[in-house]
Amino acid sequence: MKYLTFFALLTLVLVPQAFAADISVAAGVITTQVVDRTPVDEIESYPAQQGTLFCFTKIVGAETDTEVSHVWLYQDKEMARVTLPARSSSWRTQSSKKILPEWSGDWKVQVLDAEGQELAIIPFKLL
Repeated sequence: MKYLTFFALLTLVLVPQAFAADISVAAGVITTQVVDRTPVDEIESYPAQQGTLFCFTKIVGAETDTEVSHVWLYQDKEMARVTLPARSSSWRTQSSKKILPEWSGDWKVQVLDAEGQELAIIPFKLL
């Protein structure tokens, strides 16, 4: 009986972590706007002008409430980190970043799970 109780407790501890590890990014784009939870376009390069860009992600596989982070990186320097909820097995979410004209060059958004493991990289360039 002692072993059964230990196994039950071990299962309760390990199962939520397994669910969090099983999430993935089914879609991820940089866009100029999100309307009705859908990106209006997908950009790989964009003029370096003052404005706002959005990172849209569709997260799948979350069996329990969890979080993902969008880490906005300019030339590998962290410019912003946004933690977002993922509350179902198919969850759409977005973050935004105000862009300045002097920030031309290589950018990427790194998508991380709740434990900080990389799920995806979404690169783009400001011209």
